[in-house]
Amino acid sequence: MTGPVGAAPKRRALQRIPRPASARPGDPAPWAHLDDVDRRVDTARLRDVFAGIDPPVRSEREGQLSRAAAVLAPIYEHGGEAHVVLTRRSAALRVHSGEVSFPGGRQDEGESLAETACREADEEIGLDPSSIEIIGELDHLTTATSGSFIVPYVGLLPGLPSLVASPAEVDAVLHLPLAELLDPAIYREERWFLFGADRSIFFFELEEDIVWGATAAMLRQLLGLATGTVARGELHHI
Repeated sequence: MTGPVGAAPKRRALQRIPRPASARPGDPAPWAHLDDVDRRVDTARLRDVFAGIDPPVRSEREGQLSRAAAVLAPIYEHGGEAHVVLTRRSAALRVHSGEVSFPGGRQDEGESLAETACREADEEIGLDPSSIEIIGELDHLTTATSGSFIVPYVGLLPGLPSLVASPAEVDAVLHLPLAELLDPAIYREERWFLFGADRSIFFFELEEDIVWGATAAMLRQLLGLATGTVARGELHHI
């Protein structure tokens, strides 16, 4: 859904998913075997998980790349449920238009990557940086086409945030219940042959949007770490 209350808009079929003809089904959701109780994730559980796990795994190419970027996975509780905030990128953007992503962007000179993630969230959706409690990082990643490495941060919010999309970058702000994302029925994995290797590509097929690519890989690890079904080093993204 696009918000905790109110009617959601119809799906906007703006994404281009370059699925090869040879694509084939992959594995089920890592948490598919869990019962409803074990799949329940709240902010307290997330805090405990990130307090107790190993440091994030860095991308092998990280030291070879001069450009750095960061994204933020903002999570809050409302109505007894934990939600994560994502964005639907503007259809007018030249790159990744219409895709669902975490707020984020490239690092500015003189700022830490955690500051980058918080600043970008402020610029894209009006999230007050002072309201964000960074509790940890997902594994770092690089993408085959960007020439930069990305550090994903997980941040807790004190409650339902009041957010406003920047029209130049964001078409919609998405508030997604973790319980919905952990429903094995909306998760899908495909195997694609890319860059000389057989690779896993992940999808979360929501009612209004499809989360895929790097964002889906990060979301899969976030949910997997929270449920104990995905470990460090299992981000699985090119």
